Amino acid sequence: MEFSVRQIKKSLVQWIRNWFEKNGKDCNAVVGISGGKDSSVCAALCVEALGKDRVIGVMMPNGQQSDIDDSRMLVQHLGIKHYTVDISGAVGAVREQFYRIGIQESEQTVINLPPRIRMSVLYAISQSMNGRVINTCNLSEDWVGYSTRYGDSAGDVSLLGKLTVQEVKALGHELGLPEKLVEKTPSDGLCGSTDEQKLGFTYAVLDRYIRDGVCEDESVRRHIDTLHKQNKFKLELIPTFEP
Repeated sequence: MEFSVRQIKKSLVQWIRNWFEKNGKDCNAVVGISGGKDSSVCAALCVEALGKDRVIGVMMPNGQQSDIDDSRMLVQHLGIKHYTVDISGAVGAVREQFYRIGIQESEQTVINLPPRIRMSVLYAISQSMNGRVINTCNLSEDWVGYSTRYGDSAGDVSLLGKLTVQEVKALGHELGLPEKLVEKTPSDGLCGSTDEQKLGFTYAVLDRYIRDGVCEDESVRRHIDTLHKQNKFKLELIPTFEP
């Protein structure tokens, strides 16, 4: 089926309205704002669906954040209520406790702790301000497990989970978002590398493989398949024993 960004936008906006009517009538949409395309598109969609007075943006720097101005640009562009919560104290306190009790942190511990604390902040704000938390992950990231379980992969509702990076970008342009935010080089902001550097392939290559099953580089195809298989559990419910 051919991708029609105009139709997808229209359908998504109505879908958001319907979901909130059923699952959170008069509730606010709470969106973690990173300054990247995904959170920008999610926030813009919620503004179109619910009105800017029902969208709350939350910026959560872990101390100094070099691209925090991009997040400010987005909330100002949309005119939404927004808050900044510095999570560095919480992250530092947990890591200090680990040091004190003798737990040696792994690299994955250091990388994934901040997004899990950010999700706790989003839910705390949501429960304090009559909200529902918006998941901002896209299909491409989910496909290869490029998210933190119970961190950015959590939320009450997912708007972009069935859309690839290229499709999210198209939505961003259709929504009239600033070019800088839509075309911003994707990075987790945690380890100093871009998404594509860490993955070993571009999102354009990944998206083509997801949608068309085409990947000319056999080693890349195998790598994508391996990541997909290894990380599929992140999108599934917790296995439950059936007595």
